[in-house]
This record gives sequence, C-alpha cells and structure tokens, in this order.
Amino acid sequence: MGATDDSGAAVTTATSPRELAHPARDEIRLEGVLHALSDPMRLRVVRELAAAGAEVSCSSIELPVTKSTTTHHFRVLRECGVIRQVYRGTAKMNGIRRADLDALFPGLLDTVLSAAENQAARLENP
Repeated sequence: MGATDDSGAAVTTATSPRELAHPARDEIRLEGVLHALSDPMRLRVVRELAAAGAEVSCSSIELPVTKSTTTHHFRVLRECGVIRQVYRGTAKMNGIRRADLDALFPGLLDTVLSAAENQAARLENP
C-alpha cells in the first residue's frame, strides 16, 4: 500500500506534476470519506459538485475561506476518494467519484446530500 493522508486514507502517487494522486477504488475507506464530508466547507463543495452534475473548475466554487484553505479542502476530498481532480488546460476540474462511492457504500452519498439539503432548509427557515 502507498502513503496515507492525515485521515489514514491511502493515496496513490502521481506520475507527473500535472497528474494528481487519487486512491484506487479499493483503497477508499469509509472513515476517510466520512472525515472528508464532516467539514462544512467540504460538504458545501460536494453539494455544489452534485448540483452541477458535471466537472467544474475549482474557481467556480466560492468558499468563504482563503485560497490556501480552499486548496486544502479540495485536497482532502481528493485524497479521501470523494472527488477526482484533473487538469484540463490550465483549469483544475473536479467531479464527484459517484460510481466508486456508490459501489463501495451504496446510498451513502445520496443520504448525506439529502441530509445536507434538509439541514440547509431547516437553518434557513428556523
């Protein structure tokens, strides 16, 4: 097995500076996914990616944090296997690894996204 990140998730090594490291499907761990989704900013990113239904650039998702903190959140999501990041020209494109997550943890992503929607609605209309 390769290196691990702060949450203990396995991380594959990139072969070039423009290729980002991602865990293989069988390296994705539930505790890593739950860790990644437990942060409100990362959950917000995943919600926006799910709503977009397609790859979007990092810059199209605005978070109320510094650029370096935003980069950290995207890295955690990638290294835990929640998103896939690829360079397309100069843009870093992001998409949810839905097929992998659904195969490993059936219903988890949909349940988390639904719960996040319900919570957002509840907090907006107390």
